[in-house]
Amino acid sequence: MTRALNFAVVGLGMGGHHCRAIRDAKGANLAAVCDTDKTRLRKTVREYGCTGFERYADLLKDPDIDVVNIVTESGYHTQMGIKAAKAGKHLIVEKPVDVTPAKIKKLDDVVKATGVKCGCIFQSRMENCNIMLRKAIKKGAMGRIIGAHAHLPWFRADSYFEGPHGPWRGTWKLDGGGALMNQGVHTIDLIQWLAGPVESVCGFYDVHNHDIEAEDQTVAILKFESGALGTLYATTCCIPEGAQRVYMYGTKGSFSKHGSNLELYEMGTPAQRKRMMALFGGKKKVDAIGKDPMAVSADGHLLIVEDLVKAIRYDREPVIPISSAKHAVEIACAIYKSARTHKEVKVSR
Repeated sequence: MTRALNFAVVGLGMGGHHCRAIRDAKGANLAAVCDTDKTRLRKTVREYGCTGFERYADLLKDPDIDVVNIVTESGYHTQMGIKAAKAGKHLIVEKPVDVTPAKIKKLDDVVKATGVKCGCIFQSRMENCNIMLRKAIKKGAMGRIIGAHAHLPWFRADSYFEGPHGPWRGTWKLDGGGALMNQGVHTIDLIQWLAGPVESVCGFYDVHNHDIEAEDQTVAILKFESGALGTLYATTCCIPEGAQRVYMYGTKGSFSKHGSNLELYEMGTPAQRKRMMALFGGKKKVDAIGKDPMAVSADGHLLIVEDLVKAIRYDREPVIPISSAKHAVEIACAIYKSARTHKEVKVSR
Protein backbone atom coordinates (compact mmCIF):
# COMPACT_ATOMS: atom_id res chain seq x y z
CA MET A 1 0.00 0.00 0.00
CA THR A 2 1.27 3.49 -0.87
CA ARG A 3 1.93 5.45 2.31
CA ALA A 4 0.10 8.65 3.11
CA LEU A 5 2.03 11.82 2.36
CA ASN A 6 3.05 13.89 5.37
CA PHE A 7 1.72 17.46 5.31
CA ALA A 8 2.73 20.44 7.44
CA VAL A 9 0.64 23.60 7.81
CA VAL A 10 2.40 26.93 8.35
CA GLY A 11 0.18 29.66 9.77
CA LEU A 12 -2.66 28.58 12.02
CA GLY A 13 -5.27 31.27 11.45
CA MET A 14 -6.98 30.18 8.25
CA GLY A 15 -4.54 27.28 8.44
CA GLY A 16 -7.06 25.60 10.71
CA HIS A 17 -9.13 24.79 7.63
CA HIS A 18 -6.09 23.22 6.01
CA CYS A 19 -5.53 21.08 9.11
CA ARG A 20 -9.08 19.73 8.99
CA ALA A 21 -8.88 19.15 5.24
CA ILE A 22 -5.60 17.23 5.53
CA ARG A 23 -6.95 15.15 8.43
CA ASP A 24 -9.96 14.10 6.33
CA ALA A 25 -8.25 13.78 2.94
CA LYS A 26 -7.38 10.43 1.42
CA GLY A 27 -3.68 9.79 1.13
CA ALA A 28 -2.73 12.67 3.43
CA ASN A 29 -1.46 12.83 7.02
CA LEU A 30 -1.15 15.97 9.12
CA ALA A 31 2.36 15.45 10.50
CA ALA A 32 3.25 18.95 11.67
CA VAL A 33 2.15 22.54 12.15
CA CYS A 34 4.14 25.75 12.50
CA ASP A 35 3.28 29.13 14.01
CA THR A 36 5.07 31.85 15.94
CA ASP A 37 2.05 32.17 18.23
CA LYS A 38 2.86 29.63 20.96
CA THR A 39 -0.68 29.49 22.32
CA ARG A 40 -2.18 28.80 18.92
CA LEU A 41 0.55 26.28 18.16
CA ARG A 42 0.07 24.31 21.40
CA LYS A 43 -3.70 24.20 20.93
CA THR A 44 -3.39 22.79 17.41
CA VAL A 45 -0.75 20.25 18.41
CA ARG A 46 -3.04 18.96 21.17
CA GLU A 47 -6.04 18.80 18.84
CA TYR A 48 -4.33 16.86 16.06
CA GLY A 49 -1.56 15.02 17.88
CA CYS A 50 1.07 16.28 15.47
CA THR A 51 4.51 17.84 15.83
CA GLY A 52 4.72 21.59 16.45
CA PHE A 53 7.42 23.95 15.17
CA GLU A 54 7.94 27.56 16.20
CA ARG A 55 10.60 28.10 13.54
CA TYR A 56 9.87 27.56 9.86
CA ALA A 57 13.53 26.72 9.20
CA ASP A 58 13.31 23.80 11.62
CA LEU A 59 10.20 22.44 9.92
CA LEU A 60 11.94 22.50 6.53
CA LYS A 61 14.80 20.43 7.95
CA ASP A 62 12.43 17.60 8.88
CA PRO A 63 13.01 14.86 6.26
CA ASP A 64 9.64 13.26 6.95
CA ILE A 65 7.64 16.26 5.70
CA ASP A 66 6.54 15.84 2.08
CA VAL A 67 4.22 18.83 1.59
CA VAL A 68 4.07 22.30 3.14
CA ASN A 69 0.80 24.26 3.17
CA ILE A 70 1.61 27.96 3.32
CA VAL A 71 -1.20 29.87 5.03
CA THR A 72 0.70 32.89 6.30
CA GLU A 73 0.36 36.57 5.35
CA SER A 74 -0.04 36.81 1.58
CA GLY A 75 3.06 38.93 1.06
CA TYR A 76 5.25 36.19 2.54
CA HIS A 77 3.99 33.37 0.32
CA THR A 78 6.69 33.59 -2.33
CA GLN A 79 9.70 33.78 -0.01
CA MET A 80 8.37 30.94 2.15
CA GLY A 81 7.38 28.89 -0.89
CA ILE A 82 10.82 29.27 -2.46
CA LYS A 83 12.48 28.07 0.74
CA ALA A 84 10.19 25.03 0.85
CA ALA A 85 10.73 24.17 -2.81
CA LYS A 86 14.51 24.42 -2.43
CA ALA A 87 14.21 22.09 0.57
CA GLY A 88 12.48 19.55 -1.71
CA LYS A 89 9.00 20.04 -0.27
CA HIS A 90 5.86 20.09 -2.39
CA LEU A 91 3.48 22.98 -1.79
CA ILE A 92 -0.08 24.13 -1.35
CA VAL A 93 -0.36 27.93 -1.24
CA GLU A 94 -3.38 29.84 0.04
CA LYS A 95 -4.97 32.58 -2.05
CA PRO A 96 -3.65 34.81 -3.41
CA VAL A 97 -0.41 33.08 -4.38
CA ASP A 98 1.27 36.38 -3.54
CA VAL A 99 0.47 40.08 -3.88
CA THR A 100 2.13 40.88 -7.23
CA PRO A 101 2.51 38.97 -10.51
CA ALA A 102 6.30 39.50 -10.38
CA LYS A 103 6.59 37.74 -7.02
CA ILE A 104 4.34 34.91 -8.20
CA LYS A 105 6.55 34.40 -11.26
CA LYS A 106 9.60 34.06 -9.00
CA LEU A 107 7.88 31.29 -7.07
CA ASP A 108 6.71 29.57 -10.25
CA ASP A 109 10.23 29.66 -11.70
CA VAL A 110 11.69 28.00 -8.59
CA VAL A 111 8.91 25.41 -8.42
CA LYS A 112 9.61 24.45 -12.05
CA ALA A 113 13.37 24.40 -11.51
CA THR A 114 13.19 22.17 -8.44
CA GLY A 115 10.53 19.85 -9.88
CA VAL A 116 8.21 20.00 -6.86
CA LYS A 117 4.44 20.23 -7.24
CA CYS A 118 2.54 23.33 -6.16
CA GLY A 119 -1.24 23.52 -5.87
CA CYS A 120 -3.09 26.77 -5.15
CA ILE A 121 -6.24 27.50 -3.20
CA PHE A 122 -9.24 28.79 -5.13
CA GLN A 123 -11.86 26.48 -3.71
CA SER A 124 -14.72 27.97 -5.75
CA ARG A 125 -13.31 26.03 -8.70
CA MET A 126 -13.98 22.82 -6.81
CA GLU A 127 -17.73 23.42 -6.34
CA ASN A 128 -19.81 21.07 -8.48
CA CYS A 129 -22.12 23.85 -9.62
CA ASN A 130 -19.24 26.00 -10.85
CA ILE A 131 -17.60 23.02 -12.57
CA MET A 132 -20.80 22.20 -14.43
CA LEU A 133 -21.34 25.84 -15.38
CA ARG A 134 -17.84 26.01 -16.84
CA LYS A 135 -18.32 22.78 -18.79
CA ALA A 136 -21.58 24.08 -20.25
CA ILE A 137 -19.96 27.38 -21.23
CA LYS A 138 -16.98 25.58 -22.80
CA LYS A 139 -19.38 23.42 -24.83
CA GLY A 140 -21.06 26.55 -26.20
CA ALA A 141 -24.34 26.37 -24.27
CA MET A 142 -24.17 30.12 -23.59
CA GLY A 143 -23.06 30.94 -27.10
CA ARG A 144 -20.74 33.92 -27.43
CA ILE A 145 -20.34 35.51 -24.01
CA ILE A 146 -21.52 39.13 -23.94
CA GLY A 147 -21.59 40.04 -20.24
CA ALA A 148 -20.03 38.71 -17.01
CA HIS A 149 -20.82 40.46 -13.74
CA ALA A 150 -19.85 39.74 -10.13
CA HIS A 151 -20.89 41.37 -6.86
CA LEU A 152 -19.38 40.69 -3.41
CA PRO A 153 -21.19 42.63 -0.63
CA TRP A 154 -19.36 41.41 2.46
CA PHE A 155 -18.65 42.87 5.90
CA ARG A 156 -15.59 42.88 8.14
CA ALA A 157 -15.68 44.36 11.64
CA ASP A 158 -12.86 46.58 12.86
CA SER A 159 -11.71 43.70 15.07
CA TYR A 160 -10.76 41.77 11.91
CA PHE A 161 -7.90 44.23 11.41
CA GLU A 162 -6.86 44.37 15.07
CA GLY A 163 -5.30 42.09 17.67
CA PRO A 164 -2.08 40.10 17.38
CA HIS A 165 -2.95 38.64 13.96
CA GLY A 166 -4.96 41.44 12.34
CA PRO A 167 -2.69 44.41 11.53
CA TRP A 168 -1.26 42.90 8.32
CA ARG A 169 -4.73 42.80 6.80
CA GLY A 170 -5.67 45.74 4.64
CA THR A 171 -2.02 46.68 4.02
CA TRP A 172 -0.42 46.99 0.61
CA LYS A 173 2.80 45.19 1.55
CA LEU A 174 1.44 42.02 3.15
CA ASP A 175 -2.21 41.86 2.02
CA GLY A 176 -1.67 43.37 -1.42
CA GLY A 177 -4.75 45.55 -0.90
CA GLY A 178 -8.02 45.21 0.94
CA ALA A 179 -11.49 44.06 -0.05
CA LEU A 180 -10.46 43.32 -3.63
CA MET A 181 -7.22 41.40 -3.08
CA ASN A 182 -8.13 39.59 0.14
CA GLN A 183 -11.86 38.88 -0.02
CA GLY A 184 -12.63 39.67 -3.67
CA VAL A 185 -9.81 37.65 -5.22
CA HIS A 186 -11.97 34.49 -5.05
CA THR A 187 -14.66 36.27 -7.07
CA ILE A 188 -12.12 37.62 -9.55
CA ASP A 189 -10.78 34.13 -10.09
CA LEU A 190 -14.23 32.61 -10.49
CA ILE A 191 -15.44 35.10 -13.06
CA GLN A 192 -12.28 34.81 -15.18
CA TRP A 193 -12.36 31.01 -14.85
CA LEU A 194 -15.90 31.00 -16.22
CA ALA A 195 -15.77 33.86 -18.74
CA GLY A 196 -12.13 33.67 -19.82
CA PRO A 197 -9.06 35.89 -19.41
CA VAL A 198 -9.41 39.62 -18.86
CA GLU A 199 -7.72 41.95 -21.34
CA SER A 200 -8.08 45.37 -19.70
CA VAL A 201 -9.78 47.10 -16.76
CA CYS A 202 -10.98 50.46 -15.50
CA GLY A 203 -11.29 50.71 -11.72
CA PHE A 204 -11.96 52.85 -8.66
CA TYR A 205 -11.27 52.14 -5.00
CA ASP A 206 -11.37 53.96 -1.67
CA VAL A 207 -11.52 53.51 2.10
CA HIS A 208 -15.03 54.16 3.38
CA ASN A 209 -15.64 52.60 6.79
CA HIS A 210 -12.43 51.09 8.18
CA ASP A 211 -9.21 52.49 9.58
CA ILE A 212 -6.94 50.62 7.16
CA GLU A 213 -4.23 51.49 4.66
CA ALA A 214 -5.77 49.79 1.63
CA GLU A 215 -9.32 49.93 0.26
CA ASP A 216 -12.55 48.52 1.66
CA GLN A 217 -14.55 49.05 -1.54
CA THR A 218 -13.66 48.59 -5.21
CA VAL A 219 -15.61 48.77 -8.46
CA ALA A 220 -14.27 47.91 -11.89
CA ILE A 221 -15.22 47.48 -15.54
CA LEU A 222 -13.68 44.45 -17.19
CA LYS A 223 -12.99 43.86 -20.88
CA PHE A 224 -12.41 40.19 -21.56
CA GLU A 225 -10.13 38.84 -24.29
CA SER A 226 -13.23 37.40 -25.93
CA GLY A 227 -14.69 40.90 -26.30
CA ALA A 228 -17.24 40.44 -23.52
CA LEU A 229 -17.71 43.27 -21.03
CA GLY A 230 -18.25 42.88 -17.31
CA THR A 231 -18.38 44.57 -13.94
CA LEU A 232 -16.88 43.69 -10.60
CA TYR A 233 -17.78 45.02 -7.15
CA ALA A 234 -16.17 44.04 -3.85
CA THR A 235 -16.60 45.55 -0.42
CA THR A 236 -16.22 44.75 3.27
CA CYS A 237 -18.58 47.59 4.26
CA CYS A 238 -21.98 46.02 3.57
CA ILE A 239 -24.33 45.85 6.59
CA PRO A 240 -26.04 43.44 6.62
CA GLU A 241 -23.62 41.40 4.57
CA GLY A 242 -24.76 39.48 1.52
CA ALA A 243 -23.61 36.53 -0.55
CA GLN A 244 -21.55 36.62 -3.71
CA ARG A 245 -23.60 37.08 -6.87
CA VAL A 246 -22.48 36.13 -10.38
CA TYR A 247 -24.54 36.84 -13.51
CA MET A 248 -23.44 35.92 -17.02
CA TYR A 249 -25.20 36.03 -20.36
CA GLY A 250 -24.40 35.25 -23.96
CA THR A 251 -25.98 34.93 -27.38
CA LYS A 252 -27.70 31.65 -26.46
CA GLY A 253 -28.48 31.90 -22.76
CA SER A 254 -27.61 33.03 -19.26
CA PHE A 255 -27.29 32.05 -15.62
CA SER A 256 -27.48 33.79 -12.25
CA LYS A 257 -25.91 32.46 -9.07
CA HIS A 258 -26.36 33.85 -5.55
CA GLY A 259 -23.96 32.33 -3.06
CA SER A 260 -24.16 28.57 -3.57
CA ASN A 261 -27.67 28.81 -5.06
CA LEU A 262 -28.35 28.77 -8.78
CA GLU A 263 -31.17 31.29 -9.24
CA LEU A 264 -31.46 31.13 -13.02
CA TYR A 265 -30.19 28.69 -15.61
CA GLU A 266 -31.37 29.36 -19.15
CA MET A 267 -28.85 27.43 -21.21
CA GLY A 268 -28.81 24.19 -23.17
CA THR A 269 -31.76 21.85 -23.57
CA PRO A 270 -34.89 21.88 -21.37
CA ALA A 271 -33.67 18.66 -19.76
CA GLN A 272 -30.29 20.20 -18.96
CA ARG A 273 -31.96 23.26 -17.48
CA LYS A 274 -34.22 21.14 -15.32
CA ARG A 275 -31.31 19.05 -14.06
CA MET A 276 -29.15 22.05 -13.13
CA MET A 277 -31.96 23.73 -11.22
CA ALA A 278 -32.84 20.44 -9.49
CA LEU A 279 -29.22 20.03 -8.40
CA PHE A 280 -28.33 23.58 -7.43
CA GLY A 281 -31.43 25.76 -7.41
CA GLY A 282 -33.96 26.58 -4.70
CA LYS A 283 -31.67 26.04 -1.72
CA LYS A 284 -32.14 28.23 1.35
CA LYS A 285 -28.62 27.97 2.73
CA VAL A 286 -27.15 31.24 4.03
CA ASP A 287 -23.47 31.79 3.30
CA ALA A 288 -22.10 32.61 6.75
CA ILE A 289 -18.66 33.31 5.26
CA GLY A 290 -19.96 36.73 4.22
CA LYS A 291 -19.80 37.74 7.88
CA ASP A 292 -17.35 35.30 9.38
CA PRO A 293 -14.29 34.13 7.38
CA MET A 294 -13.92 31.12 9.68
CA ALA A 295 -17.28 29.76 8.49
CA VAL A 296 -15.78 28.63 5.17
CA SER A 297 -16.25 24.94 4.42
CA ALA A 298 -13.11 22.81 4.27
CA ASP A 299 -14.50 20.72 1.40
CA GLY A 300 -12.77 22.68 -1.37
CA HIS A 301 -9.51 22.58 0.54
CA LEU A 302 -9.89 18.84 1.04
CA LEU A 303 -10.30 18.26 -2.69
CA ILE A 304 -7.23 20.37 -3.44
CA VAL A 305 -5.22 18.38 -0.88
CA GLU A 306 -6.34 15.08 -2.42
CA ASP A 307 -5.55 16.40 -5.89
CA LEU A 308 -2.00 17.31 -4.87
CA VAL A 309 -1.48 13.82 -3.46
CA LYS A 310 -2.45 12.42 -6.88
CA ALA A 311 -0.32 14.99 -8.71
CA ILE A 312 2.72 13.87 -6.71
CA ARG A 313 2.02 10.14 -7.08
CA TYR A 314 1.27 10.27 -10.81
CA ASP A 315 3.70 13.09 -11.68
CA ARG A 316 1.12 15.42 -13.20
CA GLU A 317 0.21 19.07 -12.82
CA PRO A 318 -2.08 20.01 -9.91
CA VAL A 319 -5.65 21.03 -10.74
CA ILE A 320 -4.86 24.68 -9.88
CA PRO A 321 -1.19 25.31 -10.66
CA ILE A 322 0.54 28.65 -10.08
CA SER A 323 0.23 29.59 -13.75
CA SER A 324 -3.55 29.34 -13.52
CA ALA A 325 -3.93 31.05 -10.13
CA LYS A 326 -1.77 34.01 -11.19
CA HIS A 327 -4.34 35.71 -13.44
CA ALA A 328 -6.61 36.75 -10.57
CA VAL A 329 -3.73 38.73 -9.05
CA GLU A 330 -2.87 40.20 -12.43
CA ILE A 331 -6.45 41.47 -12.72
CA ALA A 332 -6.53 42.87 -9.18
CA CYS A 333 -3.22 44.70 -9.60
CA ALA A 334 -4.39 46.15 -12.91
CA ILE A 335 -7.58 47.44 -11.24
CA TYR A 336 -5.52 49.13 -8.52
CA LYS A 337 -3.24 50.69 -11.15
CA SER A 338 -6.23 51.94 -13.13
CA ALA A 339 -7.71 53.56 -10.02
CA ARG A 340 -4.42 55.32 -9.25
CA THR A 341 -3.75 56.51 -12.81
CA HIS A 342 -7.38 57.16 -13.85
CA LYS A 343 -6.74 55.24 -17.05
CA GLU A 344 -7.74 51.97 -18.67
CA VAL A 345 -5.00 49.43 -17.89
CA LYS A 346 -4.01 46.38 -19.89
CA VAL A 347 -3.80 43.21 -17.82
CA SER A 348 -0.32 41.71 -18.14
CA ARG A 349 -0.13 37.94 -18.62
